[in-house]
Amino acid sequence: MDELKNPLYFSISGVKNYFGMDPFIIGSLFYCEKEPSNKYDVEAIQAILPIIGIVGYVANSYYTVVQGTYSAGRLYDKVPQRFFGRVMFHTDKQVICRVETDHPDLLAMELTSQMVHLPEFMKMPQLDVLSIIKK
Repeated sequence: MDELKNPLYFSISGVKNYFGMDPFIIGSLFYCEKEPSNKYDVEAIQAILPIIGIVGYVANSYYTVVQGTYSAGRLYDKVPQRFFGRVMFHTDKQVICRVETDHPDLLAMELTSQMVHLPEFMKMPQLDVLSIIKK
């Protein structure tokens, strides 16, 4: 994972199929998980908020990847099975995130505390973020 010394930026797509742009507050944290069993894309990577579930996918097509960011295919071999992402920028339709490389325990604590501030309509039963990330 030496590639992670330099920041890796990626785009999120498919948000309109889930919760729209609401979960993507600049500076907020979420986690990603590779989904090799995805029948549409073997390099699929889900973007997940533990309280609400899937909020999108790492973009992997010419039409969805924001120029200058990594596609799921390019990112796939540079990250572990599960990793954290942080929202850096967004427009009304596009989200640009950065792979976070801090210690997973610290990031899990941050993500857990962030979940307290979600709008009520997005909340589902509380989950143990650290146990999910370490699977």
